[in-house]
Amino acid sequence: MKGSMFRLIAAFTFATCAMTAVSRAAEPARDSLKKTVDAVIEPLMKQDGIHGMAIGIIIAGKPYVFNYGVASVETAQPVTDHTLFEIGSVSKTLTATLASYAAVSGHLSQSDTTGQYMPALRGTRFGSVELLNLGTHTPGGVPLQVPDEIKTEADLVAYLKAWRPTYEPGTYRTYSNLGIGLLGTIAARSMNADFNSLMQQHLFPELGMTSTYIDVPDARKADYAEGYTKQGAPVRMRGGMLGAQAYGVKTTAADLVRFMQANIDPSALDAGLQQAVTQTHTGYFQVGQMTQDLIWEQYAYPVTLDALLKGNSSAVILNPTPVSRITPPQAPSKAVLINKTGSTNGFGAYVAFVPEQRIGIVMLANKNFPIDVRVRAAYEILSTLAAKQR
Repeated sequence: MKGSMFRLIAAFTFATCAMTAVSRAAEPARDSLKKTVDAVIEPLMKQDGIHGMAIGIIIAGKPYVFNYGVASVETAQPVTDHTLFEIGSVSKTLTATLASYAAVSGHLSQSDTTGQYMPALRGTRFGSVELLNLGTHTPGGVPLQVPDEIKTEADLVAYLKAWRPTYEPGTYRTYSNLGIGLLGTIAARSMNADFNSLMQQHLFPELGMTSTYIDVPDARKADYAEGYTKQGAPVRMRGGMLGAQAYGVKTTAADLVRFMQANIDPSALDAGLQQAVTQTHTGYFQVGQMTQDLIWEQYAYPVTLDALLKGNSSAVILNPTPVSRITPPQAPSKAVLINKTGSTNGFGAYVAFVPEQRIGIVMLANKNFPIDVRVRAAYEILSTLAAKQR
């Protein structure tokens, strides 16, 4: 990988502008916005027994962060702008961004097959699966989780060699960590680099995400929130095969707002990354009212709460769902709501934004609480934000 792949000067400029916008937001506007967020989040935390949350908001293109509760019950350390949360599958959107960058910079093509980058799979059924199918959960039927018995890359290759499709690729959506995990691995290989290093040393800084990690450094471990199971036991994520690519990111609300802001308006980014971010909003498959992008999921805006709840339901996440291929693919649009949920055993996350309205929300919690509760709360807040701009 060449050192010029990412232009760090643009990254730090973008990060500085975003942080300045957070710190200098007009106080009356902030106070009014905080009342709106408080009215939804405080009852939610009490109802679902959530110890700590951080909420990021964008309204009229301006970012705000509001913190609630504690990062750890044991230490009573409050949630602050520096608190790191596990974001679960929201990590997939960052992996998709790296894969998109690899495509726009000519390192790979979405129509390439898995076998082109994993020689051991050439001539196998999985080796003929296209990279686009890995990033849209449509390779032909793979499990949600990487099977527990897969501990090494050799185990993974053996599993994939023996794999047989349950469905024709591109006909059913089976939400999976395995597909995006492989796509992230292949994207890194196409650039002759290690996945974790590419993300932490290049992509995150270029996006202005200077407090975002796969491997939390010792200097930031005190900021890493304690997660809590549904039974209230403390827990943090354990790494696993393809975990870094699929669910391994830890970040702050402010950093995730910066990423959301880059997706709403990527104009401050390096030209190549700007194109890569935009291309992740291309629609490839239709699932009811939900359009499957490269990991991101989108809906024509305005969208009903019912449509969002259905698209983020356990039935859609856990069950094979027939899809219709969009031909040609749907070009990125601003008149959409784009969203992604994320969970680990002890954390819950949700990101939703409307580029045309320049509004968005990041929800981070140190408990894995129900997805429908997240969607309802976010929808209520976003609806209020949209109304404030009319």
